[in-house]
Amino acid sequence: MKPSCRKPLIGSLLLLLVGCTTTGSRPEQTVTDTVSPAPQALASAEKPIYESETVIVEVVARLPADMLPDEPGMPDKHQDLVRRLAAGFQLQVEDRAEIARQRDWFVRHPEYLARVIRRSSRYLYFIADELERRGMPSDLALLPIVESAYDPFAYSHGRAAGLWQMIPGTAKRFGVRQNWWYDGRRDVLDSTRAALDYLEFLHEKFDGEWELAVAAYNSGEGNVARAIRRNVKAGKPIDFWHLRLPRETTAYVPKLLALVDIVADPAAYGLELPEVDNRPYFEVVPLEGQMDLGLIAELTGIGMDDLYALNPGFNRWATDPDGPHRAVVPATHGRQLQLAVADLPFDSRMRWVRYRIRPGDSLISIARSHDTTPEVLKDVNQLRGNVIRSGAHLMIPTATRDLGAYTHTADARLARTQNKPRGSAKTTHTVRSGDSLWGIARRYGVSTRSLAKWNGMAPGDTLSVGRDLVVWTGSAKVQPALAVSPVEGKERKIRYTVRKGDSLYRIAQRFRVTIAQIKRWNTLDGGKYLQPGQKLTVYVDVTRQSS
Repeated sequence: MKPSCRKPLIGSLLLLLVGCTTTGSRPEQTVTDTVSPAPQALASAEKPIYESETVIVEVVARLPADMLPDEPGMPDKHQDLVRRLAAGFQLQVEDRAEIARQRDWFVRHPEYLARVIRRSSRYLYFIADELERRGMPSDLALLPIVESAYDPFAYSHGRAAGLWQMIPGTAKRFGVRQNWWYDGRRDVLDSTRAALDYLEFLHEKFDGEWELAVAAYNSGEGNVARAIRRNVKAGKPIDFWHLRLPRETTAYVPKLLALVDIVADPAAYGLELPEVDNRPYFEVVPLEGQMDLGLIAELTGIGMDDLYALNPGFNRWATDPDGPHRAVVPATHGRQLQLAVADLPFDSRMRWVRYRIRPGDSLISIARSHDTTPEVLKDVNQLRGNVIRSGAHLMIPTATRDLGAYTHTADARLARTQNKPRGSAKTTHTVRSGDSLWGIARRYGVSTRSLAKWNGMAPGDTLSVGRDLVVWTGSAKVQPALAVSPVEGKERKIRYTVRKGDSLYRIAQRFRVTIAQIKRWNTLDGGKYLQPGQKLTVYVDVTRQSS
């Protein structure tokens, strides 16, 4: 039978099935029952109709894919998003020792896999939808588990960032913006688009072989292409399993396939995976310009931690003045933010400070002390160059939310919070330019969350230069910085292997930390040279790593 004849046949088959189920339940119905039922009748009929459709689903599921109707009109039978992904898996999992080793590790660490899947719940529906829209294997939704454990703030010693661990060069190649305000490698929308664009490109480049495309995503297309040329020259097979590739890549592809095997049938390995709702977790709300993230949190009533988790691409206290002009919020809060933004005057989306220029000031120093950029100051003040005059005034956008700064009541409440005994020794730290909650916490050997709580803040709140923070420690002596574990917020611990020609200065510049910090984190003797192969621990603020 020709393919063009199949869908009418299916339509007849579906009608026949519906007729059978209907006739079986209502044998007295005749052809005269053609009057449209009342709304009440439709409501009461919903359950029997759905039950009859489940019969259709079971029968149609056994048909070849090319015989299925384009729009069956049936409800999605996958309430669990993980099961929906498994139904779309396309990669072949072979019986290989390399895959078995990776699978055994996941089976021995079920709590890790469960934790990562729960963490993915914010982003997984969006990624699954993008893969389906492009006709790509749903197996690739598991790739961020291998890359970043679904941590949007993940950062590697090779300067790869985000869920998809994109390096700066690849991100730029696929149109991902990176600047002082914003790093699209961490943004869920921009990074997913770029990562899938890159995977599609690699899939085409390597003749439709997804294993080779995934290997190239990890090690670079040049490495895979050279390995293929070597095998062609030697008369060897050119599939992934026969190529000589970097050690990391030889484990990378088997790790993805091991995950595919487990998620496809977790019960076969004695595992029970968490369920993820098969519905959108977030909604994208247009903003039409720069807006303070603290104000967005206030308008929606969600915490800063949750807001940053959905908008991890923003490096600062506000969205990028040059875009993207949007906010990602939980789907339950999308309409609320839309209405609030529509009623908000444009000049109320930021807090403005009128600053009198003092002798010795420059645009750079003023911008740094107010956590903005010279470009923004020039733009909002309509300055053509960098020359400013002492005595003149500048309008400066600043964070709208500075807890405890608005009313006497708030001041009193903050004082009570700060003075409540939390330890045996109380220290006051005055915030300086470049300080962060995480950096201050590490300096005093306390956690970021505790430091924020002691000062009436959330861990993601912006610090104002000159603000006094209270620090409670167990003794008057400052504890060593390495006592803080694990790393919290937007900071990550990485292990860096010293290379030939490296110096403390070069490593500090690479990761935007100080030489003193590297020495302290690694208890280095200042008189000793670094040796190639030496391992260093570096604590990186990922929001400072953008171009």
